[in-house]
Amino acid sequence: LVRFLKRWDEKMLRRALKRPKLIVGSVVALFLVSVALIPLMGKEFLPKFNEGTAMISVVLPPGVSLEHSNNVGTKAEKIILEIPEVKSVSRRTGRAELDEHAEGVHNGEVDVDFKEMGRPRDVVLEEIRQKLLIAIPGSFINLGQPISHRLDHLLSGVKAQIAIKIFGPELDLLRSSAAQVYSAIKDVKGLVDLQIEQQVQIPKIKIQFLREEAIKYNIVVGELATQLEMALEGEVTAQVLEGQRIFDVFMRLDDSSRSNIDRIKSVIIKTMPDGRRIALDQVADVYETTGPNMVNRENMQRRIVVQANTSGRDLDSVINEIRKNVSKTVKLPEGYYVSYGGQFESQQKASRMMLFLGALSIFGIFLVLYGHFRSGFIALQIMLNIPMALIGSVVAIFLSDRILSVASMVAFVTLCGIASRNGIMMISHYLHLMMHEKEPFGEEMVIRGSLERLVPVLMTALTAMLALVPLMLAKGEPGKEILHPVAVVIFGGLFSSTLLDMWVTPAVFLSFGKKSAESYANLHRRTTDLPNSVTNESERRLT
Repeated sequence: LVRFLKRWDEKMLRRALKRPKLIVGSVVALFLVSVALIPLMGKEFLPKFNEGTAMISVVLPPGVSLEHSNNVGTKAEKIILEIPEVKSVSRRTGRAELDEHAEGVHNGEVDVDFKEMGRPRDVVLEEIRQKLLIAIPGSFINLGQPISHRLDHLLSGVKAQIAIKIFGPELDLLRSSAAQVYSAIKDVKGLVDLQIEQQVQIPKIKIQFLREEAIKYNIVVGELATQLEMALEGEVTAQVLEGQRIFDVFMRLDDSSRSNIDRIKSVIIKTMPDGRRIALDQVADVYETTGPNMVNRENMQRRIVVQANTSGRDLDSVINEIRKNVSKTVKLPEGYYVSYGGQFESQQKASRMMLFLGALSIFGIFLVLYGHFRSGFIALQIMLNIPMALIGSVVAIFLSDRILSVASMVAFVTLCGIASRNGIMMISHYLHLMMHEKEPFGEEMVIRGSLERLVPVLMTALTAMLALVPLMLAKGEPGKEILHPVAVVIFGGLFSSTLLDMWVTPAVFLSFGKKSAESYANLHRRTTDLPNSVTNESERRLT
């Protein structure tokens, strides 16, 4: 096999060395074609995860009772269990006030565990989405996965891939602006789970203190407000020790007294210092009104969020269309503005950082090579393997996922160093033949050096490529989402750089490298011969 490869390589080399312009021109054309493929591919922050589970949020209008929310959650569980691929479900309704992600009882989350076999996961999730939207009208459905939701929440504070944040001072104008944005983007292809953050007016009981009346009874309004807060909201007043366990004693009015406006009005207040007892409505107006269920702020500004996920389309193209539609149709009042967050924002930041790190790594490679060979041309010729590797890596992505993510960019940066290895092996051997075996610079020396380095180059490249095959075949498997695009990029880059390096490096070195190679060889001979000449001169003087 080795003899056959060398015979074939020698035959191709002799043809390539006679046509260096054709070889270089072909590589430049391939490189330009590969660069032209990049705009045709989508962009994502991270590859889509396959965690083997799903987390489905069922959001009802704020203010619904716990009983109603529980009934809707039970209905959603039954609908999800009808899907053949679903193994089991579990649900939580609302989150405690002290929870890091506190939610009202209107928010239910269903964790879904899937069977190993069945239809593709995207098809199953789409069926769940459509059935829930039909069965539970008036609700918002958000499909995701536990870890993915946590990542989205860390990136933008919203459990969705896309977070369109509208900032401004007035809640009513924020809600109307969010409705405009919703209408402008609802028909964007690939956009799913679109919803507006639930900021609505809900019934409330307001207590407005009458300060002049309070003064007549020597009541301090601040102290009265503290006492009412404890009575209506509750407060821990003591602890009880039972065996090895400690229980808090929580004091507040009973539920019926807290929810009935007439009973709140008749709450007895003890005045100081005479100890008279009066009803609350003698020093305060107690009445029913409405107010926002929540007021969210970011960077000290009020904001509302229109959130969504993507399905069947890359994130970058969806965001570009959203921006176009919003800028074209939405007119915000003065003092209000839109900010785009979520994975898109992180993808842009990561892209800029990876471009900087890629340029820094290429510059570092050049410095190291120049420091060793003392020749800018030799260093640049070795680095020709980087664009040759880019050809294969871009084509490999285009033929597989057609998605550029942070994982792909990390692989590109890694590939810069790996691809330079073949050029180092080839050119360093040419220089070795000239310096130590007294081979004159010419076609025969280049062919000999290329054939002698054929096996080491193939061995190192094929070993790395074979090691990446299992990861390339593991597309979509849980735990392999990040490693799969990395393997695709490196495998494609190694394939193209190794194949093209067999003819491009010899042809370029023979055509343009004579002066640099002879200068390096002469410098190395002088450096090597210097100690021997100094020793001979010392021996002559001693004699």
